[in-house]
Amino acid sequence: MTNFQVYRKTLPFSFIIFLVSLLSIAQLVGFCVAGFFIGNNGEEYRAFVGLAIGFVIGILIAIAIDYLVLNRIKAGQIAMMTKGVADDKLPDHVVKEGFNEVRGRFAKITAFFVVTNLIKGMFRQIGRALNGVGRMVGGQAGDTVTSVIDSAVQILLGYLCDCCLGWVMYRKDQGVTKSACEGAVIFFKNGKTLFRNIGRIFGMGILSFVVVGGALFAGSYLIFAQFPTIFAELSTAIQNLHIEDLPTWVYDTRNLTMVICAIGSIVLWSTIHSVVGRPFILVGVLRNFMAAGKANIPTEEDFKVLDSKSSKFAKLRQKNI
Repeated sequence: MTNFQVYRKTLPFSFIIFLVSLLSIAQLVGFCVAGFFIGNNGEEYRAFVGLAIGFVIGILIAIAIDYLVLNRIKAGQIAMMTKGVADDKLPDHVVKEGFNEVRGRFAKITAFFVVTNLIKGMFRQIGRALNGVGRMVGGQAGDTVTSVIDSAVQILLGYLCDCCLGWVMYRKDQGVTKSACEGAVIFFKNGKTLFRNIGRIFGMGILSFVVVGGALFAGSYLIFAQFPTIFAELSTAIQNLHIEDLPTWVYDTRNLTMVICAIGSIVLWSTIHSVVGRPFILVGVLRNFMAAGKANIPTEEDFKVLDSKSSKFAKLRQKNI
């Protein structure tokens, strides 16, 4: 199967994740609004107490939805992606089979998402060592370099955890911790595969941002530029707030329109990319990852290399989950 065939057959999972995420946000907003109006009985502070209580309830429900529902949908999608790239075939009813995979391994999936936090902490430790480059540069340029490195590490961490989950689903014959550690070693051990994956992740991500984000910005600006009066009034309203150190661009209607369109386009692009773009990138990354892992399963010596780089990795290996 080609990457596109695997992507197309597993894409419904992404739309399900998106809809469940919207429902999670909707219930959070709903509890906040309900709390505000229930508490609003003439005393303003009670309305805000009700809002706060509603927010807490909504957050707790959102966390439960993320942990018990979204994580398992994601696991089902990655299980099917892994099967497609590793076995070169997928069942006819991909979504149903993906949910069956998760249902039959509920404890293992739960354990993986516990281990995930440990994996992220481990590679953040390595990432902090890379931040030394920014500190060497110093000044504002150094801060920029550090910020870029942090962002890059966070993006890589997301793909690393997805690949580790794929490896856990593939290595059904052993524990979660060992499989996750093997996945971490595979992701970074194979130099050619690592650089191919980094190139794919950032190259396609930047291309998506430029093409899709650029189109969204151009389209939104062409639309909103037809209503200059609205943005002129908005600029005046912001200025009337008398905020200190107000950016100069808010005084110019055209600049204000461009900034608002840019912010909106970035938010919209991020949503579209996470639903449609990232899964396609992940399929290619998983294919490279699985090919490297199957050809060269990590040994004890491979583990020791990461042990020396991260004390958290060494501690993780000692766990038996």
